[in-house]
Amino acid sequence: MADEKTQETPPPGLAANEYIKDKSNYLRGTIVESLERQITGAIADDDTQLGKFHGFYQQDHRDVRAERAKKKLEPAYSFMIRIRMPAGVCTPEQWLKLDEIATTFANGTLRATTRQTFQYHGVIKNNLKRTMQAIDRASLDTIAACGDVNRNVMASSNPHLSAAHDAAYELARAISEHLLPKTGAWREIWIDGEKVAGGEAETEESEPVYGKTYLPRKFKTVVAVPPDNDVDIFAHDLGYIAVLDKKGAIAGWNVTVGGGMGMTHGDEATFPRTADVLGFCTTEQATDIAEKIVTVQRDWGDRTNRKHARLKYTIETRGLEAFRAELEKRLGYKLGKPRPFSFNSTGDRIGWVQDHQGLWHYTLFIESGRIKDTEERQILKGLREIAKVHDGEFRITANQNVIVARVKPENKAGIEALLAAHHIGPESYSGLRRNSMACVALPTCGLALAESERYLPDLVTELETALGEAGLDEADIVIRMTGCPNGCARPYLAEIGLVGRGPGTYNLYLGAAFDGSRLNKLYRRDIRHERIIAELRPLFLAYAKERGEKERFGDFVIRKGVIAKTEAGRHFHADLPELVG
Repeated sequence: MADEKTQETPPPGLAANEYIKDKSNYLRGTIVESLERQITGAIADDDTQLGKFHGFYQQDHRDVRAERAKKKLEPAYSFMIRIRMPAGVCTPEQWLKLDEIATTFANGTLRATTRQTFQYHGVIKNNLKRTMQAIDRASLDTIAACGDVNRNVMASSNPHLSAAHDAAYELARAISEHLLPKTGAWREIWIDGEKVAGGEAETEESEPVYGKTYLPRKFKTVVAVPPDNDVDIFAHDLGYIAVLDKKGAIAGWNVTVGGGMGMTHGDEATFPRTADVLGFCTTEQATDIAEKIVTVQRDWGDRTNRKHARLKYTIETRGLEAFRAELEKRLGYKLGKPRPFSFNSTGDRIGWVQDHQGLWHYTLFIESGRIKDTEERQILKGLREIAKVHDGEFRITANQNVIVARVKPENKAGIEALLAAHHIGPESYSGLRRNSMACVALPTCGLALAESERYLPDLVTELETALGEAGLDEADIVIRMTGCPNGCARPYLAEIGLVGRGPGTYNLYLGAAFDGSRLNKLYRRDIRHERIIAELRPLFLAYAKERGEKERFGDFVIRKGVIAKTEAGRHFHADLPELVG
């Protein structure tokens, strides 16, 4: 493990978060005191920043914000809690405990995130510690699920290449554990109230990889197994692409760096970026490489401007060759040359798939990731009943779906019966809906400018009518929506991307690659529901009549001159059409 970089008190001129981290005593801050303050449902401002490292965000119910303000009441504060779950894998026993937490302390739903884990919404401050303790009893935690550290590590989850996927899971788990913050603050604050060894005094505790002020910004790592790019490898700071030998075993990994989705409306110095392929490594080298890449970003990343603090901007500023040279200097060896690879999609295989061992896996489509019961579909209850009898595992996908995994052949009929009894399978969806994804947005996310999770299903329903008119009901087209430009649902890698600009108003992006390798580009600015449909309907009709054999929608709109190709993230804002709203 790397020696901790000596960090004195941050000099003037740095981003405010740098000073908060510096004086936090390794992420403790005054969180304990904030929890004890009964006069408010909120916690102290600095603690809201430190809380992210512990896996929670302070939010309020924005649907009632104005009404409460009129009554001189503070906002209806609550907390979102995100779990660290490497590669999205959990046991049936853990599933039942997570379900119980949702119905006891949260809003009665589980939310599958776009980062292959769960998060809870609506946890009030008085229940925050109880919820953390319940998560600990499920042998899970929330540390580093958010914050300026390496976050939940994702790995390909479609298990039709089981041996390779097992290797991807093991690598994801190893990196996650290796890059966890070493502070004892999480257990000290949330679990037993006792200081762990090394936590008695600030001078006795250290962060060997991160240092006292951690990273300049969040850091995201993923592991992909071609031909599936279900984790959107190019959207993340660090990635590993499995390279298979002739027998299908892992020969090593291509390493990617510098991807990221966030940007700011109107600020062309910010942009999404697809990752670069840096080189090749063996499995034995992979975790060491992850650590050293983190330390380069720790030392080189911009700590003055958080909008410019992600690894993608470090590489844009310093250059890929300089970054590789510094990495190899710290490693003490050189990376190999990248090996050939190819992807063919970013989606999940909905329904049953059997692996080479004879085990079955059922991928259940979860619209926008919200696991709940409605009159039509009892998803929460159905998966609860399955967990009571299932002896395999559950996998959360990066597309917000759930896989009932490792089902023995003799148990398949029983699982099918439970799915049918709760009206959650088998089901048929259009290609557009199967490839849709939305962030939470309103009413809880404080950054949201527009709806996303609550709106996208209805928009897709109307777009399905237009697709039906064109004879494209089953055409796989990737559509993603976010309520703000931060890009949590990775809209800039969607063939159709919609990003909130204000209430009911969105920017429309077109032209990403179906395999997730190319960004889209802004096509129309500030348009509303009817205009979105009016813009897309003629494009669907043209696509149906004029597409080439196996030509994807994103490629078609570029070939026909509807939108220019985005060659690199720094050109994301260039070559824009006349953006009539």
